[in-house]
Amino acid sequence: MGRGKIEIKRIENTTNRQVTFCKRRNGLLKKAYELSILCEAEVALIVFSSRGRLYEYSNNNSIRSTIERYKKASSDNSGVTTVTEINAQYYQQESAKLRHQIQMLQNSNRHLMGDSLSNLTVKELKQLENRLERGLTRIRSKKHETLLAEIEFLQKREVELENENVLIRAKIAEVERIQQADLVSGAELNAIQALASRNFFGSTMMEGEPSYSQPEKKLLQLGCVISSIL
Repeated sequence: MGRGKIEIKRIENTTNRQVTFCKRRNGLLKKAYELSILCEAEVALIVFSSRGRLYEYSNNNSIRSTIERYKKASSDNSGVTTVTEINAQYYQQESAKLRHQIQMLQNSNRHLMGDSLSNLTVKELKQLENRLERGLTRIRSKKHETLLAEIEFLQKREVELENENVLIRAKIAEVERIQQADLVSGAELNAIQALASRNFFGSTMMEGEPSYSQPEKKLLQLGCVISSIL
């Protein structure tokens, strides 16, 4: 099989670009040498790398003599195109290429929007259909991923809210327990004070000690102590 065509454009990868430069530079120098030997031509080659390094070849004694010969030939021949004109032609060609690429992109966008389809062939329409299907597939995939991420976030949030709800319920139960304990303590204190006051006033108005049960006696003793403190 023959070698495939390589698209002529700038190589983005730095390593690949450097390797390609070295290979093609050596090939160019070899071709210049072969041309000078086979055809007895005076050849001068100057190459600057992207890093600014100079590579040159000349089959003459000095490359400067070849350059001077070139300048003399350029000045003597008035019909030769100047460097400025050559540059202008080059930029015009590049500008035409860019305008053509822009026009193709605009047409492609119109086709994707469903406009200007009447001039397309069946093959071009099929290609456009495949592009649209691939685009829709990517959009659906992205949408599915987004929905899954949102569902996962909502599930995590639901768990967090449930945990917070459990903590709040526990705090409410603790507060109710403390309040209930405070109410019970207050009721016991009121009962003790009532018994103590009854015992205190009853002992001054009545002769003899009233009969109480053992728990009531303990409460009365505790009430007396509390009354004496108060």
